[in-house]
Amino acid sequence: MPTPIYIIEEEKLRSNLQLISDVARRADAEIILAFKAFALWKTFPIFREYIGSTTASSLFEARLAVEQFGSKAHTYSPAYTDEEFDEIVALSSHLTFNSLSQYKRLHSRVAGKASIGLRVNPRYSEVETLLYNPCAPGTRFGISADKLPDVLPKDIDGFHCHCHCESGADVLERTLVHIEEQFARWFPQLKWLNLGGGHLMTRADYDTERLISIIQGLHKRYPWLRIILEPGSAFAWQTGPLVSHVVDIVEDQGIRTAILDVSFTCHMPDCLEMPYMPEVRGASVVQIPMADANAKAEGEASQLPSPSAPHVYRLGGNSCLSGDFMGFWKFDHELQVGEDVVFEDMIHYTTVKTTMFNGIGHPAIGMLHKDGHLEVLRAYNYTDYRDRMD
Repeated sequence: MPTPIYIIEEEKLRSNLQLISDVARRADAEIILAFKAFALWKTFPIFREYIGSTTASSLFEARLAVEQFGSKAHTYSPAYTDEEFDEIVALSSHLTFNSLSQYKRLHSRVAGKASIGLRVNPRYSEVETLLYNPCAPGTRFGISADKLPDVLPKDIDGFHCHCHCESGADVLERTLVHIEEQFARWFPQLKWLNLGGGHLMTRADYDTERLISIIQGLHKRYPWLRIILEPGSAFAWQTGPLVSHVVDIVEDQGIRTAILDVSFTCHMPDCLEMPYMPEVRGASVVQIPMADANAKAEGEASQLPSPSAPHVYRLGGNSCLSGDFMGFWKFDHELQVGEDVVFEDMIHYTTVKTTMFNGIGHPAIGMLHKDGHLEVLRAYNYTDYRDRMD
């Protein structure tokens, strides 16, 4: 197989889709795929066996919904541009405005072509990392209750509220208390309530029965509201790895780095932005603060492993960015040039964030079918890099 390569395991993907489909049926909710986390369109024929709609946040994603998934998108964007708006409307079944000012400027151009919603901000979220918290102080997302008129414009059909990130059903239950306290007085004027993404219902310890009960409770209190959820990670959670190869091993001042044929900045940007620490097959993380690495480079005393520490490596990417590396891992053997390094659970989010910085090509994308056959869905070449700059 080519490396680097993302490998989507069909059996695991179908298992997630079946669970999500069952939850949607039992809870009487619409659960749709958020492209921002997963947009591999060659897998959409499988998705269509289980779900009927997707959510988009840009013109290109809305086109993907119609042209490749086969249905109009539930669209939300922090700001619609004037030149793209009419095309986005034509591609959308639902269209949510982020602010009242955008609604006032643009809603007349929707004119019944899509169901209009407003994104609301309950000013409550249990997402601890500010980079991922959509309700953090000063957020650019959504309208707080004090800014809404008592009577909504007649063409407003729904509210969209996104407060979660890989959260459990208990978090949704606590969040709904705040949503209802602040916004339930407008519910009689609405047709639908979109509870956004971040509902990680395919995680092994997620309480799906609790989620179903929560949504059923909403139906009892507001039987006229259609409930929508749009998770991203849940669909592709634990469905496959990113496989790389060791290209070289270098050492400097006690730090051994295994240079791979993947890049953190190009292929796994969350590892640098967060930083997010992926799991590596056959290895364990060595918890060493990066400040110690800097101290070691300066010849100062630190807690870094000595050059003789067995099987400990920093993993480095193959771009020219000095900081294209992440963490320290302890393997159970000495790494050799040419062997695999496998990053687990790298299908959601990483595939949609991959770039071609430094002219470094994308990992290939493969599907591991239930019969064990690995089909390469896409391999990238120079033309893909060149055409990005046309």
